[in-house]
Amino acid sequence: MPGVGQKSAQRLAFYLLKRPKEDALRLAHAIETVRAKTTICDRCFTIATEKRCHICNDPGRDQDFVCVVEGPQDLVAVERTHSFRGLYHVLGGALNPLDGIGPEQLRVRELLARVETDSVKEVIVCTNPNLEGDTTAMYLARLLHPLGIRVTRIASGLPVGGDLEYADELTLGRAIDGRREVVG
Repeated sequence: MPGVGQKSAQRLAFYLLKRPKEDALRLAHAIETVRAKTTICDRCFTIATEKRCHICNDPGRDQDFVCVVEGPQDLVAVERTHSFRGLYHVLGGALNPLDGIGPEQLRVRELLARVETDSVKEVIVCTNPNLEGDTTAMYLARLLHPLGIRVTRIASGLPVGGDLEYADELTLGRAIDGRREVVG
């Protein structure tokens, strides 16, 4: 599991072996239930418990703004800042030709279809501040500018090469507030 090293995994395993069998079975059942009751939102592609996630279903969200993130964990990180009240679009990763990840492997077509049919005025590209995230931002800007969509990128303040899910709320909130336009 990501973030769990060999020593931590060993500690967890021995902890579960010391606990009553029912505890391990409850944990297994909880994992099973989460997998059975979750799906992907048909609009923004984050994790949901219904056809549409609670953010897409919220009439109080600003429909003019769509924040593009790489994964659901990044959406959660942005939500923790309480700085963004628009909608989201989860790409499912970032462009990385060396790893075989091109636009076809991401939800780029779905984003383009969405901005053409919805009243989106600005797309905020909130990808990780690394080579792949910057490349993805530039690629999206080139596709969206001809459609008359303003494209911005979150401001610096996050460490280059870092991941959004590990950023503190204040730093990520300031990065969103200080976003800048991406020229494609």
